[in-house]
Amino acid sequence: MEIGCPVSNVDFDRILLGHGSGGRLSHRLINDIIYPAFNNSLLEQNHDGCVFPVEPGRLACTTDSFVVDPIFFPGGNIGDLAINGTINDLACCGAEPKYLTVGYILEEGLPIDDLKQIVNSMSMAALTAGIWIIAGDTKVVERGKCDKIFINTTGIGIVPNGVYISPAKAQPGDVVICSGNIGVHGIAVLSARESLGFETELKSDTASLNKMCTSIVREINDIHVLRDPTRGGVGTTLNEIAQSAKVEIEIEEALLPVPEPVNAASEILGIDPLFIANEGIVLVILPEEYADQAISILRKYPEGKNARHIGKVATQGKALVKLKTIYGNHRVVSMLAGDQLPRIC
Repeated sequence: MEIGCPVSNVDFDRILLGHGSGGRLSHRLINDIIYPAFNNSLLEQNHDGCVFPVEPGRLACTTDSFVVDPIFFPGGNIGDLAINGTINDLACCGAEPKYLTVGYILEEGLPIDDLKQIVNSMSMAALTAGIWIIAGDTKVVERGKCDKIFINTTGIGIVPNGVYISPAKAQPGDVVICSGNIGVHGIAVLSARESLGFETELKSDTASLNKMCTSIVREINDIHVLRDPTRGGVGTTLNEIAQSAKVEIEIEEALLPVPEPVNAASEILGIDPLFIANEGIVLVILPEEYADQAISILRKYPEGKNARHIGKVATQGKALVKLKTIYGNHRVVSMLAGDQLPRIC
């Protein structure tokens, strides 16, 4: 007589602890939901790891974890956010993203339909960016030990020979370009938090920027810095660059592309748009002679249609970010001591 687990043949509408056991429920979860969404010849190796080809150039690698709250928000969800965020980190290294791995931490009780929606959005984001998801892992924890779903990703890309992009390369005479509107993602996520009680028509700007970044890297061979100002926003990212290169960066308030709905929500919440997370813009720092060309390239892409010059690298020696206000005076943009917007990405 063949004896099997009676619950393994039952369809469930929520994640059970058994889905993380490594047994039949685990295999059904992976085979019914995850594999069909990410299916490709490398993933089909079905091994403990993945063996993949490497093109000429230098390897770039990044890893990230996503704990956004809520997991669904206007314009996206934790799934496409995870794919796009990892791709953008690689692109800002000057790399052409190739492969991603995905790890899930699922809370007992997560609706299966929510997981399907998240996985499918990840599949679409990967397809749009032209990358392959080649390996992954899924774990389940008890109810209350995780907030619905956490996602960890690792990305691998190829940096072409001759491309050297680093925050430490910013130097006096460089200009600072922002590819799009500031603060949209953070405000969109906050608007979905019922406890805050405000509404906006803004949608998250989450998007993969690799095609736009690859284009600008190929056409301009003297780009010094590419950075996506995600958690901590433009203000924190510019401070990190200033500290790496030991330079003073000056931005102009009148030039900052902050949409009016972001300004309005920021005033209500008492926060500074410069420190609100973004998920679909990139900061480009390069010699002034290439500024117009860079803006022209960025504006060819939907994600870069609002690209503009917002400041300059002024002097070397003192790591500092200053904002020239609309009144003509200056204030220091200091790095935040804490996080004004927790669980934003």
